[in-house]
Amino acid sequence: MPLIQRHVIGVDVGTASVRAGVFDLSGRLLGVATQDITVYRSADGHVEQSSSEIWRAVCMTVRSASSVAGIAAEKIEGIGFDATCSLVVLGADENGLPVGDPQHPDRDIVVWMDHRAMRQAERINAGRHAVLRFVGGTISPEMQMPKLLWLKEHRRAVYDAASHFMDLVDFLTFRATGSLQRSSCPLTCKWNHLGHEGRWDEDYLQAIGLGELADDLSRIGQEIVVAGTPLSRGLTVEAAAQLGLRPGTPVAAGLIDAHAGGIGTVGATGDVTGNLAYVFGTSACTMTTTTGPVFVPGVWGPYFSAMVPGLWLNEGGQSAAGAAIEHLLSLHPAHAEATTLATAAGLSLPDWLVQQALADLGERPNEDLVERLCGLHIVPEFLGNRAPHADPRARAVVCGLGMERDVSSLVTLYLAGVCAIGYGLRQIIDTQAVHGADIERVMISGGAGRSSVARQFLADAARRPIVTVTCEEPVLLGSAILGAVAAGAFDDVATAMRAMSHVCEITQPSSTWKEVHEQRFTMFGRLQALSRVGRDS
Repeated sequence: MPLIQRHVIGVDVGTASVRAGVFDLSGRLLGVATQDITVYRSADGHVEQSSSEIWRAVCMTVRSASSVAGIAAEKIEGIGFDATCSLVVLGADENGLPVGDPQHPDRDIVVWMDHRAMRQAERINAGRHAVLRFVGGTISPEMQMPKLLWLKEHRRAVYDAASHFMDLVDFLTFRATGSLQRSSCPLTCKWNHLGHEGRWDEDYLQAIGLGELADDLSRIGQEIVVAGTPLSRGLTVEAAAQLGLRPGTPVAAGLIDAHAGGIGTVGATGDVTGNLAYVFGTSACTMTTTTGPVFVPGVWGPYFSAMVPGLWLNEGGQSAAGAAIEHLLSLHPAHAEATTLATAAGLSLPDWLVQQALADLGERPNEDLVERLCGLHIVPEFLGNRAPHADPRARAVVCGLGMERDVSSLVTLYLAGVCAIGYGLRQIIDTQAVHGADIERVMISGGAGRSSVARQFLADAARRPIVTVTCEEPVLLGSAILGAVAAGAFDDVATAMRAMSHVCEITQPSSTWKEVHEQRFTMFGRLQALSRVGRDS
């Protein structure tokens, strides 16, 4: 049967929404649906979600996407999931347990961006255990072991009552199939599981104060499989009814959302190891694939079979990217006015600001957008530096801001923010190259990839071509690829990537403003260093 007559579903659970898409096996998106989900932020900085709300949103979006695509349940051959690397805590009855305020028992997820475990991460790092070599030498409070240690120390009753601690994507496949098999992607990347050796380091668990997990590994995962592996007998009768699909539909072991974006993009050129996957969403993640292990200080990994089975992965990124731009813009006096105008025009605020920038350029054809940035420098690390400095205490710097209050200055602030994200990306690329993991091009997915202006700024700032793929939802595509492999439509993930992902456009770095970007990149690094020196004074 032709590939265009066979269909799979990809489900992406991001920080703020759930999306589902129906694809044919050529990678064409036939129908998509989105549902917002609640992010609970407390006064003490905790960030939590509800797994039951998320599962309801998954079911709704799968049904809606199938309806939009006009594809009947019996025509869906497989389904794949991805999700943020958030921690789900389940009790003996397989219902969620409260990870924060006991008055909110439905909030059973510690969201990836929650930094409540900062001190626990620092204590783990102080032990300098050999396991930490595989997270760039420094564990992040975004990872799960510090969060588990926080739960043990601050919510002991919940910690003791928990039967299963799960990464969110493993929770989703558990709800879909009843299988307790865990994906090697989140466990290797966020739980310190040694994927290349296929084992937990029990001495490490004892050393960091989580020895009871070493005594009962079923709580964190005993049977671990690579992404795309079919789980159990597929969808249970109950899950199939909720999703509007047929029982037994194959379900794939899933991925972290950013890694699904990698699967949906890096195979498009046929040169997987030459491509860096860059998923630009609320945060930004970079995934670099190598044939052998490469150790890069400040960059997570190397992880074996954590994205493309059989290959190694280095993972970097920025703790806040889209969220950093959003917060930066919210500080400007013209933010409310511009938001109102953007809404009236039916555009997101960033898209509207780009439209204004291009309109201004039309009135001054002898100038360039880069000229607007003169004297304005930004380090948008509102939520710390994930890579390559591995500094969760880093904070943002804005240098050169005047007293302008108009929309035009807000446009300039936005452009400077995007440019700064590009300099952060370049730092990761340059650091990896020094240690033997150089790349030729950046395969982008996420909101920023849809803007030609943003792509050009990123290409110029990072000094690498920025490549988009034909699918407008490459993260969803990555999950759908897993579903196709689980269904047996392709022999392996690498084959499915080549068949379902295709290059759309390549944005080359411009030489016109190369020296200006070099100067601004140097300033970016100096402001980072100055911020580190001054933050404790």
